[in-house]
Amino acid sequence: MSDAAQPTAAEVRAAAEAVKTALDRHLAAVERRSGEEDPAVYDAFNELAAAAEAYDELLYDRYDEVTPFEIPGEDTLPPYTGPEEPSALSVLIRRDYAVAEPQRLMAQARRVEAADEEGPGVEASNTVHGALGLLFGEFEPDEIASRHKEFGLEEGDSTLWVTAADESADPGEWLEAPFEEADPERVVCRFDVSAVFDEELDDDIDDVDDADAEDDEDNEDEDDDGDLPELDEDLDTNLDTDTDEDEDDDPAGDAARLEADR
Repeated sequence: MSDAAQPTAAEVRAAAEAVKTALDRHLAAVERRSGEEDPAVYDAFNELAAAAEAYDELLYDRYDEVTPFEIPGEDTLPPYTGPEEPSALSVLIRRDYAVAEPQRLMAQARRVEAADEEGPGVEASNTVHGALGLLFGEFEPDEIASRHKEFGLEEGDSTLWVTAADESADPGEWLEAPFEEADPERVVCRFDVSAVFDEELDDDIDDVDDADAEDDEDNEDEDDDGDLPELDEDLDTNLDTDTDEDEDDDPAGDAARLEADR
Protein backbone atom coordinates (compact mmCIF):
# COMPACT_ATOMS: atom_id res chain seq x y z
CA MET A 1 0.00 0.00 0.00
CA SER A 2 1.35 3.43 -0.90
CA ASP A 3 1.96 6.09 1.73
CA ALA A 4 -0.77 8.26 0.22
CA ALA A 5 -3.38 5.51 0.71
CA GLN A 6 -2.43 4.79 4.31
CA PRO A 7 -4.63 6.13 7.12
CA THR A 8 -3.15 8.85 9.26
CA ALA A 9 -2.07 8.37 12.84
CA ALA A 10 -4.97 10.62 13.87
CA GLU A 11 -7.46 8.33 12.10
CA VAL A 12 -6.06 5.30 13.91
CA ARG A 13 -6.26 7.16 17.22
CA ALA A 14 -9.87 8.17 16.53
CA ALA A 15 -10.76 4.56 15.74
CA ALA A 16 -9.20 3.46 19.02
CA GLU A 17 -11.28 6.05 20.90
CA ALA A 18 -14.38 4.77 19.12
CA VAL A 19 -13.61 1.26 20.42
CA LYS A 20 -13.30 2.60 23.97
CA THR A 21 -16.62 4.41 23.68
CA ALA A 22 -18.36 1.36 22.23
CA LEU A 23 -16.89 -0.79 24.99
CA ASP A 24 -18.29 1.52 27.67
CA ARG A 25 -21.70 1.51 25.98
CA HIS A 26 -21.72 -2.27 25.78
CA LEU A 27 -20.86 -2.63 29.47
CA ALA A 28 -23.55 -0.10 30.43
CA ALA A 29 -26.15 -1.96 28.33
CA VAL A 30 -25.21 -5.26 29.96
CA GLU A 31 -25.44 -3.76 33.45
CA ARG A 32 -28.95 -2.44 32.92
CA ARG A 33 -30.37 -5.14 30.65
CA SER A 34 -33.97 -6.10 31.25
CA GLY A 35 -33.71 -9.77 30.29
CA GLU A 36 -31.71 -12.44 28.50
CA GLU A 37 -32.78 -11.17 25.07
CA ASP A 38 -32.48 -7.41 25.66
CA PRO A 39 -32.16 -5.78 22.20
CA ALA A 40 -30.10 -2.93 23.67
CA VAL A 41 -27.36 -5.41 24.54
CA TYR A 42 -27.32 -6.82 21.02
CA ASP A 43 -27.19 -3.33 19.51
CA ALA A 44 -24.28 -2.41 21.77
CA PHE A 45 -22.58 -5.69 20.88
CA ASN A 46 -22.87 -4.98 17.15
CA GLU A 47 -21.57 -1.43 17.60
CA LEU A 48 -18.58 -2.73 19.55
CA ALA A 49 -17.85 -5.38 16.92
CA ALA A 50 -18.01 -2.81 14.10
CA ALA A 51 -15.77 -0.37 15.97
CA ALA A 52 -13.22 -3.06 16.77
CA GLU A 53 -13.15 -4.26 13.16
CA ALA A 54 -12.62 -0.71 11.85
CA TYR A 55 -9.81 -0.14 14.32
CA ASP A 56 -8.18 -3.44 13.44
CA GLU A 57 -8.16 -2.60 9.73
CA LEU A 58 -6.76 0.91 10.24
CA LEU A 59 -4.12 -0.36 12.66
CA TYR A 60 -2.97 -2.93 10.14
CA ASP A 61 -2.96 -0.49 7.22
CA ARG A 62 -0.99 2.12 9.16
CA TYR A 63 1.35 0.08 11.35
CA ASP A 64 1.13 -3.48 9.97
CA GLU A 65 -0.12 -4.64 13.38
CA VAL A 66 -3.23 -6.56 14.44
CA THR A 67 -5.41 -6.81 17.55
CA PRO A 68 -6.27 -9.96 19.51
CA PHE A 69 -9.99 -9.36 18.89
CA GLU A 70 -11.91 -12.02 16.99
CA ILE A 71 -14.60 -10.23 15.02
CA PRO A 72 -17.66 -12.36 14.16
CA GLY A 73 -17.87 -13.06 10.45
CA GLU A 74 -20.84 -12.37 8.21
CA ASP A 75 -21.83 -16.03 8.24
CA THR A 76 -22.84 -15.91 11.91
CA LEU A 77 -26.50 -15.68 12.82
CA PRO A 78 -27.84 -12.21 13.66
CA PRO A 79 -29.13 -11.51 17.17
CA TYR A 80 -32.36 -13.27 18.08
CA THR A 81 -35.39 -10.97 17.76
CA GLY A 82 -38.20 -13.52 18.09
CA PRO A 83 -40.65 -13.88 20.94
CA GLU A 84 -39.26 -14.56 24.42
CA GLU A 85 -41.86 -17.29 24.95
CA PRO A 86 -42.56 -18.85 21.54
CA SER A 87 -45.93 -20.53 21.20
CA ALA A 88 -44.91 -22.37 17.99
CA LEU A 89 -41.75 -23.48 16.29
CA SER A 90 -40.50 -24.80 12.97
CA VAL A 91 -37.65 -27.26 12.46
CA LEU A 92 -35.82 -26.70 9.17
CA ILE A 93 -33.54 -29.53 8.07
CA ARG A 94 -31.23 -29.78 5.09
CA ARG A 95 -29.05 -32.80 4.36
CA ASP A 96 -26.84 -33.06 1.29
CA TYR A 97 -25.86 -36.35 -0.32
CA ALA A 98 -23.75 -37.39 -3.29
CA VAL A 99 -24.83 -40.37 -5.38
CA ALA A 100 -21.61 -42.35 -4.92
CA GLU A 101 -22.84 -45.74 -6.22
CA PRO A 102 -25.73 -45.42 -8.70
CA GLN A 103 -25.95 -49.18 -9.26
CA ARG A 104 -26.34 -49.86 -5.54
CA LEU A 105 -28.97 -47.12 -5.35
CA MET A 106 -31.01 -48.63 -8.18
CA ALA A 107 -30.60 -52.15 -6.79
CA GLN A 108 -32.13 -51.05 -3.48
CA ALA A 109 -34.95 -49.34 -5.34
CA ARG A 110 -35.65 -52.55 -7.29
CA ARG A 111 -36.05 -54.44 -4.02
CA VAL A 112 -38.61 -51.89 -2.87
CA GLU A 113 -40.33 -52.08 -6.23
CA ALA A 114 -40.45 -55.87 -6.17
CA ALA A 115 -41.96 -55.90 -2.68
CA ASP A 116 -44.68 -53.43 -3.63
CA GLU A 117 -47.34 -55.43 -5.43
CA GLU A 118 -49.49 -52.35 -5.94
CA GLY A 119 -46.65 -50.27 -7.32
CA PRO A 120 -46.66 -48.59 -10.72
CA GLY A 121 -46.17 -50.70 -13.79
CA VAL A 122 -43.27 -48.64 -15.10
CA GLU A 123 -39.95 -49.65 -13.56
CA ALA A 124 -38.86 -46.37 -12.02
CA SER A 125 -35.85 -48.08 -10.43
CA ASN A 126 -34.07 -48.19 -13.81
CA THR A 127 -33.03 -44.54 -13.44
CA VAL A 128 -31.28 -42.69 -10.65
CA HIS A 129 -34.04 -40.11 -10.58
CA GLY A 130 -36.73 -42.78 -10.25
CA ALA A 131 -34.74 -44.76 -7.68
CA LEU A 132 -34.36 -41.70 -5.47
CA GLY A 133 -38.10 -41.10 -5.62
CA LEU A 134 -38.83 -44.69 -4.63
CA LEU A 135 -36.38 -44.81 -1.73
CA PHE A 136 -37.29 -41.44 -0.24
CA GLY A 137 -40.95 -42.34 -0.61
CA GLU A 138 -40.45 -45.63 1.19
CA PHE A 139 -38.06 -44.66 4.00
CA GLU A 140 -38.08 -41.84 6.52
CA PRO A 141 -35.31 -39.22 6.06
CA ASP A 142 -33.76 -40.20 9.41
CA GLU A 143 -33.58 -43.85 8.34
CA ILE A 144 -31.93 -42.88 5.07
CA ALA A 145 -29.46 -40.75 7.03
CA SER A 146 -28.51 -43.72 9.19
CA ARG A 147 -28.38 -46.19 6.27
CA HIS A 148 -27.13 -43.92 3.49
CA LYS A 149 -24.20 -46.21 2.61
CA GLU A 150 -26.60 -49.07 1.93
CA PHE A 151 -28.33 -46.86 -0.62
CA GLY A 152 -25.12 -45.89 -2.39
CA LEU A 153 -25.14 -42.35 -0.99
CA GLU A 154 -22.34 -40.32 0.51
CA GLU A 155 -23.05 -37.75 3.21
CA GLY A 156 -22.36 -34.08 2.64
CA ASP A 157 -23.05 -31.09 4.88
CA SER A 158 -26.21 -30.96 6.96
CA THR A 159 -27.87 -28.36 9.15
CA LEU A 160 -30.88 -28.14 11.43
CA TRP A 161 -32.49 -24.85 12.42
CA VAL A 162 -35.09 -24.47 15.16
CA THR A 163 -37.01 -21.25 14.56
CA ALA A 164 -39.56 -19.61 16.85
CA ALA A 165 -42.96 -18.29 15.79
CA ASP A 166 -45.72 -16.30 17.43
CA GLU A 167 -48.37 -18.79 16.33
CA SER A 168 -48.68 -21.97 14.30
CA ALA A 169 -49.14 -21.64 10.55
CA ASP A 170 -52.44 -22.57 8.95
CA PRO A 171 -52.59 -26.01 7.30
CA GLY A 172 -51.04 -25.89 3.84
CA GLU A 173 -49.95 -22.27 4.24
CA TRP A 174 -46.26 -22.65 3.48
CA LEU A 175 -46.13 -25.91 1.50
CA GLU A 176 -45.52 -24.19 -1.85
CA ALA A 177 -42.34 -22.51 -0.57
CA PRO A 178 -41.37 -24.18 2.72
CA PHE A 179 -38.04 -22.42 3.26
CA GLU A 180 -38.81 -19.04 1.78
CA GLU A 181 -39.75 -17.37 5.04
CA ALA A 182 -36.94 -18.76 7.18
CA ASP A 183 -35.90 -15.81 9.33
CA PRO A 184 -32.34 -16.09 10.76
CA GLU A 185 -33.29 -13.61 13.49
CA ARG A 186 -35.85 -16.10 14.84
CA VAL A 187 -33.46 -19.06 15.05
CA VAL A 188 -33.50 -20.37 18.59
CA CYS A 189 -30.66 -22.83 17.97
CA ARG A 190 -28.95 -24.58 15.08
CA PHE A 191 -26.81 -27.68 14.61
CA ASP A 192 -24.35 -28.05 11.73
CA VAL A 193 -22.49 -31.13 10.51
CA SER A 194 -19.75 -30.70 7.91
CA ALA A 195 -16.60 -32.36 6.70
CA VAL A 196 -14.91 -29.01 7.31
CA PHE A 197 -15.03 -29.71 11.05
CA ASP A 198 -13.51 -33.15 10.51
CA GLU A 199 -10.70 -31.62 8.47
CA GLU A 200 -9.96 -29.15 11.25
CA LEU A 201 -9.90 -32.02 13.74
CA ASP A 202 -7.63 -34.05 11.46
CA ASP A 203 -5.27 -31.07 11.20
CA ASP A 204 -5.13 -30.84 14.99
CA ILE A 205 -4.48 -34.57 15.28
CA ASP A 206 -1.74 -34.36 12.63
CA ASP A 207 -0.11 -31.53 14.57
CA VAL A 208 -0.17 -33.65 17.73
CA ASP A 209 1.21 -36.67 15.85
CA ASP A 210 4.01 -34.55 14.38
CA ALA A 211 4.86 -33.24 17.84
CA ASP A 212 4.87 -36.78 19.25
CA ALA A 213 7.07 -37.96 16.39
CA GLU A 214 9.54 -35.16 17.09
CA ASP A 215 9.57 -36.10 20.78
CA ASP A 216 10.20 -39.74 19.88
CA GLU A 217 13.09 -38.74 17.63
CA ASP A 218 14.54 -36.61 20.41
CA ASN A 219 14.21 -39.49 22.86
CA GLU A 220 15.88 -41.86 20.41
CA ASP A 221 18.76 -39.43 19.99
CA GLU A 222 19.12 -39.15 23.75
CA ASP A 223 19.09 -42.93 24.09
CA ASP A 224 21.69 -43.29 21.36
CA ASP A 225 23.95 -40.74 23.01
CA GLY A 226 23.41 -41.62 26.66
CA ASP A 227 21.81 -44.92 27.52
CA LEU A 228 23.63 -47.24 25.14
CA PRO A 229 27.19 -46.44 26.34
CA GLU A 230 26.06 -47.05 29.93
CA LEU A 231 24.63 -50.39 28.86
CA ASP A 232 27.91 -51.29 27.17
CA GLU A 233 29.80 -50.42 30.35
CA ASP A 234 27.46 -52.61 32.41
CA LEU A 235 27.96 -55.51 30.01
CA ASP A 236 31.74 -55.11 30.14
CA THR A 237 31.66 -55.03 33.95
CA ASN A 238 29.55 -58.19 34.13
CA LEU A 239 31.82 -59.97 31.69
CA ASP A 240 34.91 -59.01 33.69
CA THR A 241 33.30 -60.22 36.91
CA ASP A 242 32.34 -63.52 35.36
CA THR A 243 35.89 -63.95 34.07
CA ASP A 244 37.35 -63.28 37.51
CA GLU A 245 35.00 -65.78 39.08
CA ASP A 246 35.97 -68.37 36.47
CA GLU A 247 39.66 -67.79 37.25
CA ASP A 248 39.00 -68.32 40.97
CA ASP A 249 37.42 -71.70 40.24
CA ASP A 250 40.77 -73.61 39.80
CA PRO A 251 40.21 -77.38 39.31
CA ALA A 252 43.82 -78.21 40.32
CA GLY A 253 43.53 -76.34 43.57
CA ASP A 254 40.30 -78.10 44.39
CA ALA A 255 41.92 -81.51 43.81
CA ALA A 256 44.86 -80.62 46.08
CA ARG A 257 42.52 -79.61 48.88
CA LEU A 258 40.58 -82.84 48.56
CA GLU A 259 43.81 -84.87 48.79
CA ALA A 260 44.87 -82.96 51.89
CA ASP A 261 41.54 -83.66 53.52
CA ARG A 262 42.03 -87.39 52.95
